[in-house]
Amino acid sequence: MARHVLILGGARSGKTGFAERFALGAGRRPAYLATAEAMDEEMRERVENHQRMRDQLFTTIEEPLDLPRALLAAAGDHDVILVDCLTLWISNLLGEGASVADAVDMLEAAMTQIDECRIILVSNEVGQGIVPDNALARMFRDLAGSTHQQLAEACSDVYFVTAGLPLTLKGQVVGASGRPVARS
Repeated sequence: MARHVLILGGARSGKTGFAERFALGAGRRPAYLATAEAMDEEMRERVENHQRMRDQLFTTIEEPLDLPRALLAAAGDHDVILVDCLTLWISNLLGEGASVADAVDMLEAAMTQIDECRIILVSNEVGQGIVPDNALARMFRDLAGSTHQQLAEACSDVYFVTAGLPLTLKGQVVGASGRPVARS
């Protein structure tokens, strides 16, 4: 059974770089499943820059909404799939009026069907700041928190990244390179 991974961290914490190093060390046929949609010029530039940086290393798959279907479809061709990121996926689902709880249940179910491919989920930890001042932001924060809890339970390994350094919350201890380190 594959050891699926959840990587959490704040904005610009180094979580994506850590996830990429982890993925490249975990498989020989990695895919990058991007959930972002380029809705404005700044986001288009970000997406293009990310694609250029990883173009030779990963097969890129773009899917803003149907993450379970995309994972199941890609798992046969890849031995590791990095999903970046769950919080953008949640935003996309909310924008479509979809049930985030149902979508997370379907994602978890899809992950349990994938044995030969490691799934690495990346997400922004948004619950450590102040209580948002509006209902939509509070709902988003709450949905992200419940998503993280559910998927952390389903994953073998969970890491929190800050300043580019991973803290092992559950599972195998790894260094900033994404490679296992010996416990002392």
